[in-house]
Amino acid sequence: MTEQKLPLEGIRVLDFTQVMMGPCATQMLADFGADVIKIERPGAGDLSRNFFGDASEEAMNNAVFASLNRNKRSVEIDTKSEEGRQMVYDLVAGSDVVVDNFRAGVMKRLGFDYDTLSKINPAIICASGTGFGEVGPYAHKGGQDVLAQAMTGVMEKTQDPAVPKSIYPTTLCDYTAGMHLVQGILAALLAREKSGLGQKVGVSLYDSMLAMQMQEAAQWSKHGDVLNWAAMPLTGVFDTSDGAVVVVGAFKQNPLRDICTALGIEDLSPEYPDLATQRAHKPYLQGRFRDAFATNSTEYWMARLEAQDLLSAPVRSLGEALDDPQTQANGMLVDIEHPILGQITLVGSPVHLSDAPVVIRHTPPRLGEHTDEVIREFGLRAVARKEAV
Repeated sequence: MTEQKLPLEGIRVLDFTQVMMGPCATQMLADFGADVIKIERPGAGDLSRNFFGDASEEAMNNAVFASLNRNKRSVEIDTKSEEGRQMVYDLVAGSDVVVDNFRAGVMKRLGFDYDTLSKINPAIICASGTGFGEVGPYAHKGGQDVLAQAMTGVMEKTQDPAVPKSIYPTTLCDYTAGMHLVQGILAALLAREKSGLGQKVGVSLYDSMLAMQMQEAAQWSKHGDVLNWAAMPLTGVFDTSDGAVVVVGAFKQNPLRDICTALGIEDLSPEYPDLATQRAHKPYLQGRFRDAFATNSTEYWMARLEAQDLLSAPVRSLGEALDDPQTQANGMLVDIEHPILGQITLVGSPVHLSDAPVVIRHTPPRLGEHTDEVIREFGLRAVARKEAV
């Protein structure tokens, strides 16, 4: 029986990305078979290697870096030197995709923009993830997840107007834009199958966050109405005697009646029969819910809510989620033996292909671990390993 090839086997990616948005994209490409060669600054590497602020070997191979860089090879190149630039050009000649997430204009200043690289290799695909796009008033502004939250309206919305605006605590923008970057690269690879030519792919944190709000944007453009799913009158997070539950009172004929039944209180739906009246009396309704939920445990209320087929869930910590049997059933955790960190558990791929399961072919690389290997493989003419300035 022939061993199933991974779908991106034979695709080579030069990875200039750092921190989160770009590395999560190139890791997904690597997981599905691409040969991802991570280009890192000599002596420093990806900014995530310095997450803990020191240059010890353990710190530079920390868990944050490891979570985003499995199945890649690391090469140290001083891209500011003539020898380093030539080495990159030699690699481009034998590669399919170049990925970066620098500010707009940085790859051009380095001499690695699409116009330059496509003369070396007309089939090359150059994919860039920026903060705000490559043109426009914010093009050269430093992009970052929290800034994108603030500037696209994501941070402005809260569940309750009385709740202070705050930073979403998970890298929502980086991950979303990273997955859009993967989509763009895959689309460009498919287009190349027809044309034989590469092209530019552009993604930004800003655009990804606007795209995530497509429903809200259409509602605002048409009606001037702020659509805030978290602020719906029958939706909320409620403390129980030993934790919390979240309830989404939607997608049912009479969700208010069913919530009241689950809570063992009188049916409030005749008095508040539609969304307009429920919105107008949200503080009262949620106050009634809050008082009821506080009287018993999460387990007790989950059983009652599910008996009414209400959309609900316990509010858990990340540790509890990682230990959940569903996480195990979905194969979302991968244990690896790292040469520096020892055993470490990583979150696996959320995309499951029946004929191409993700496997760990390379542990997250040490800085420059594969430099000599790649030099031999490509027969490179020069290598620059000066300390980055």
